[in-house]
Amino acid sequence: MTAMEIDRLDGICRTIGRTPLVPLRRLFPNAPFRVYGKLEMMNPGGSAKDRPALFIIREAIRSGEIREDTTVVESSSGNMAVSLAQICRYLGLRFICIVDPRTTETHLKLIRSLGGEIEMITAPDPVSGDYLPARISRVKQLQKEIGNCYWTNQYGNPNNYSSHYHTTMPEIIEVLPHIDYLFCGVSSCGTIRGCAERLKESGLPTKIVAVDAKGSVIFGGTKGHRQFPGLGAALPPSINRAELIDRVIYVSERDCVDGCRDLVRSEAIMTGASSGGVIAAIRAMQDEIPAGSICAAILPDRGDRYLDTVYDEEWVDRNVRG
Repeated sequence: MTAMEIDRLDGICRTIGRTPLVPLRRLFPNAPFRVYGKLEMMNPGGSAKDRPALFIIREAIRSGEIREDTTVVESSSGNMAVSLAQICRYLGLRFICIVDPRTTETHLKLIRSLGGEIEMITAPDPVSGDYLPARISRVKQLQKEIGNCYWTNQYGNPNNYSSHYHTTMPEIIEVLPHIDYLFCGVSSCGTIRGCAERLKESGLPTKIVAVDAKGSVIFGGTKGHRQFPGLGAALPPSINRAELIDRVIYVSERDCVDGCRDLVRSEAIMTGASSGGVIAAIRAMQDEIPAGSICAAILPDRGDRYLDTVYDEEWVDRNVRG
């Protein structure tokens, strides 16, 4: 690719970003504050992960780490894999994703439909008991086996958070020049770091609220089972900057389900589990948010990928704990 082609990354890549920011008036009808939801589901790959996927691939091409015959690999619970599969398909690059049993069947079908190859890790890491270290171990094995192989490494690549620093947060500030609270789910921590750094450097007094899953260890929580992918992590991500965070709210699986159901009932917005967790965190804090405050909530992905889980009553009854 020429430098101009890299900068353009035309076609479907040009539709990434500029997602809508909508008022959630019906969700919080009597609240003395206002809440706006950033609908990252409107990205072409259906989630906020389109942004770092594009940034990481583009910069790796620019640096020469990705060439026409390079295989791209990543460990993902679902959304990052879909985003990378779509971009790699457009660029004609081979893509292999390492997943685990928590990845939804819909995510797996999307990855395959976009030409991605899937390797399922069925046994957790024997030391930690978690899937993430086992997935990363397999990625590193693939790098050695394939040779010309590039690991996008969403957990440690600075272009993950740079994508949100340069696109997500400026888009929100353009609509809301003053923001009192930013609510953001955490997993790789790319979104919250990029947005928080942009807010801090802009001199805005915004309180940064990280929404984490019970059972996640990102901020030193007690490790436990987590049912839903995309919220929380079994290992602290190296790109996380905890000093940028003003508050951490932990949400349960039931909180995530209830938040999703509330969004559908009140706003007709169908989102994934992590978005439900973000809504639950706002509800948990609503009595302490001052009147007149402006709150921005990043809603990471779309809900049709969770029809067999979050939106399936029987599945919820069998699997979701309070």
